[in-house]
Amino acid sequence: MSMSPTPPPRARRPLATALAVGALALGGVVTLPTPGAAADTGAPNGDVIANLWQWNWKSVAKECTDTLDPAGYGAVQVAPPEESLRQADFYWWDVYQPYSYALDSRFGSAADFKSMIDTCHGAGIQVYTDAVINHTAAQTGTGYAGTTLGNRYDTPDFDPADSDDCTKTIANWSDQHEVQHCELLGMPDLDTAEQGVRDKIIGFLNKQIDLGVDGFRVDAAKHIETGDLSAIVGALHKTASGAAPYVTQEVYPGNPPAVGDYYANGDVLDFTYAAAMKSQFGGGDIANLASFGSSWGLADEEHSNTFVTNHDTERNGYTLSYKDGATATLANVFQLARGYGRPSVYAAWNFDQSDQAPPNDGNGFVTDTDCAGGWTCLDRDTAVTGMVGWHNAAAGAAVTDWQSPASNVIGFGRGSAGFVALNNSSAENTFTYTTGLPDGTYPNDIDGGATSVTVSDGRATLTVPAKSAVAFHATR
Repeated sequence: MSMSPTPPPRARRPLATALAVGALALGGVVTLPTPGAAADTGAPNGDVIANLWQWNWKSVAKECTDTLDPAGYGAVQVAPPEESLRQADFYWWDVYQPYSYALDSRFGSAADFKSMIDTCHGAGIQVYTDAVINHTAAQTGTGYAGTTLGNRYDTPDFDPADSDDCTKTIANWSDQHEVQHCELLGMPDLDTAEQGVRDKIIGFLNKQIDLGVDGFRVDAAKHIETGDLSAIVGALHKTASGAAPYVTQEVYPGNPPAVGDYYANGDVLDFTYAAAMKSQFGGGDIANLASFGSSWGLADEEHSNTFVTNHDTERNGYTLSYKDGATATLANVFQLARGYGRPSVYAAWNFDQSDQAPPNDGNGFVTDTDCAGGWTCLDRDTAVTGMVGWHNAAAGAAVTDWQSPASNVIGFGRGSAGFVALNNSSAENTFTYTTGLPDGTYPNDIDGGATSVTVSDGRATLTVPAKSAVAFHATR
């Protein structure tokens, strides 16, 4: 399996009008967390990343304590924290046009940012930020901290000499030099080959680490030479835990440079994985997933940061999105069950137009997340939170007992740790599965234990509703 070599359009400018808003969860129901949860529940935290895209800092902090820690998430990925372009229409992509490295943004103040980090750490959740270090802003104006730019090459952090010599917009995506040295959608490309430029970027990232940040999603990593990025990553401070910061990189596959060129720097966002989820859950047959793995053209498993959708791909149609309702949720269930790479669960907001800003106060500042009022809180969905715990319990176990009793119906285990059956068809399905689990009665992780499963002689008869799943695991 492979993706088109032509990169999808980067969403830094208006895209086509989106489809109407659809259901989010399996059955269209989102379960809200219990308010007032303790700062740390003691639940084991695994490796699943909650990508709370463009949530404000206060809402992220609350989610860490109320939802992410109790469910067993390991980390939260948040929006770019630096000051960015602020324009009258408040597009979402404003935050990918940095104005300064001040940590005052549309998501809150520097104090709010620090408070969020401390709160999430108190709940056992690591914090990764979106690092926009390839470029500065294409548009002049005023930023969220009051910085005014009259020259897009001259910012509080960089002067014109810090930009690459190529000032044309990338047009030939097959020319690696052009891709890495010219301007992405008109945004000045920083000359990361210069030590002075590297030092400024390193200083910005280390400032965040010193505040407690545990890692970074490197935006537009494909547009930075791997050697330059390696020099930057190599100069980063250790995190509060004493470890090197986690790094995942945005590298579209297809045209040069190759995805594998970036493995030395950390993980890569696995766009091929996300495309496969759409091709099989969104119109194919999930029974085909029996052979799913590196042979499908995925990123190397050791370096794959998987996802079902993200902010670019849910807008350009490259992947499933919340508009696909239960189908997208079911794909997330599979992602958490299958155990390839490091999984991310994406939660953002409803949109009617592709460059629509997140819910805000009318001045561009993002308001508190309201899952009943415009936000798509997939990270809270009962099926997803149940599967985060299932995923943690099954960590390290091989995929076993693969069965497909009908088209778009599958079941498989992870050794004796857990079993899951998924039904992506339009009709209920009943089948007796070989589970690999010890005999006994187990709560169904998909519905939060409202129903249970009985295993006898290693087998279980499961009735799986259309566009739903049944999952259960042994306690470790």
